[in-house]
This record gives sequence, structure tokens and C-alpha cells, in this order.
Amino acid sequence: MKKYLSIMTALFIVIASAFFVYQLKKQKETSKVVNLGGFDIKQTCAIQPQFLAKLKVPQPIAVDLSQDRYRGVAFLFGRNLSQAVHPKSWERFDHFSSYILDPEGNMYLTPMPYISVKPTTFNLQKNIYRLDSHSGRLAIWMGIDEVKADSNNPFGIISIDYDCDDHTLWVSAIDETDYTTQRGVIYHIDVKSKEILQRVEGIDALSLKLLHTEQGKYLLAGSARENILYAYEINNAKLSTTPKKVLELPDANEHIRKILVRGKNHLELQTIPFSYTLIAQTVEQGGIRTNYDAKWDELLSLWELTQKR
Repeated sequence: MKKYLSIMTALFIVIASAFFVYQLKKQKETSKVVNLGGFDIKQTCAIQPQFLAKLKVPQPIAVDLSQDRYRGVAFLFGRNLSQAVHPKSWERFDHFSSYILDPEGNMYLTPMPYISVKPTTFNLQKNIYRLDSHSGRLAIWMGIDEVKADSNNPFGIISIDYDCDDHTLWVSAIDETDYTTQRGVIYHIDVKSKEILQRVEGIDALSLKLLHTEQGKYLLAGSARENILYAYEINNAKLSTTPKKVLELPDANEHIRKILVRGKNHLELQTIPFSYTLIAQTVEQGGIRTNYDAKWDELLSLWELTQKR
């Protein structure tokens, strides 16, 4: 009996040790730091819409997609940004999620469902919209018919960035995802021809941001499913299909809604709760969000993440 107990004790110790080593290895892998290379603010090729100058709108000017006071898009200016350029015609496509400007001042916008939907709401989520720099006319610029938002997942095309290197758009859609599988797509689109140059499946990107570093060019993607920032390497205008995990937020319920380059090796990450339901939009409109400073320490080879107050 004693011999049997000794064998069982030894076996337990071996199993426990193996489990400890496995967990330690797993923890090391999940906390692995990705060095993207040093980076800094890069001068953009974008300019503001030229019709604003014709209207003699003074600087500074802020773009408002918050829907707090205006539906659609508004340009705020004046003392405490209390005045706005906001024609009623800009409200006909309902609400917008993100925008980017090109070298001529044209604005490209992605849609966003609101807390109360109409019969047309889901169909609007497949479009990229364009605000003409000269005329100020807002219209559908391009539709991607394979994007099909519905009552189970009301979100479609959601994030966008403009590539000054080759005048293309990087666009993400998150409509196909369900509770078990990410089926989101990142599209690379030629602005002149509206041709889809590449589509990369398998990640729901709630936010996108191009980043040039000493090691190369990347498309950063804030995950809609996870509290993680990923990076896709870009080589010869082609996006890698294998993302690199850059960093992880401390709260599993937070998801990166906006990525900004603030300085040398310094990102600002704006986050919201997100669950593929319209409640996420209510939270965003209400301003319940968290901002983080993410700074890459080259000496220590790690990201320093600080919550902003």
C-alpha cells in the first residue's frame, strides 16, 4: 500500500510539474512583445475640404461624428467650437463611424448603425461614403455587396485609412462574425478605379491605422472581438495574412476604437466596450470610453501602457 501511495505521489508531482511548465510557457507566449521598430509622427498628405475655405470658416476646425447634436457629419468652429457647418442634406445617410481625408480634401466616411434602426439601416452599412472637397456634396462612393449587416450583427463597413504612398484605401468590415468565429474582412481598394486589390479574412478590425516604422510599414488593427492591438506587415502594397500581436489592454471588455500616433514611439488608443450590439453605439455616443498612452521603450523592449485621465 505504501509503495502504491509513493508511486501515486510521484506521478502527481510529475503531472503537476508538467502542468506548471506548460502554463509558464503559455504565459510567456501570450506576453511576448512584438518590436515593430521605432516610429514617429509622419506628415500626412491629407488636407481639409476646400469648400470650407470658400465659406471662410476660420481655424481651428473639428470634425464631429458624435451625433450628440448633429446627425451625419458636422464641421465645428468658432469660440469653444460652438458653431457648425452642417447642411441638412448630410443627414440622409444617417450616422457615420470614421473618416479619412485625401490630398484633394475629399472625405471618405464609413457608416455606423444607431440605437434606433430603420428598414434602410442595414443596407447602408455596405457603403463607403464621400464628401466632395469642392462642392460639399455627400454621396455613396462605393458599395461592397458582400457586406450584409442584419439584426443579429448590425455592423458592416466600420473603419478606414488612406494610404498616401499609393493613394489607396484600407477598409474593414465586421458583418459576418458570429459568436464562435471571426469572419471580418480588411479590404485594400484603389481610389481611382474602385478596384478591390486585396481582401484579407479572419479578423474583425474595429479600428485601422497605417504605421511607418524603421523596420517597415504596418497596418495596425484594433480587434472588435479581443482587447488586443494587432499589426499586419505591408510588403509591395500587399497585406500579410498573419497578424502580429502588438499589445493587450488590461481590461478584457475594452476594444480599441481609435488609434493615433502622438509622437516618437507613442500611440494613443481610444477604447470602448463592444459586443456587436447597438448598445456599443450608445456607449460610444455617451462618451464612456478610456484613453491609453502606449509608448515603446526601445531600451527595455516593451510597451508601457498608461491610462489617461
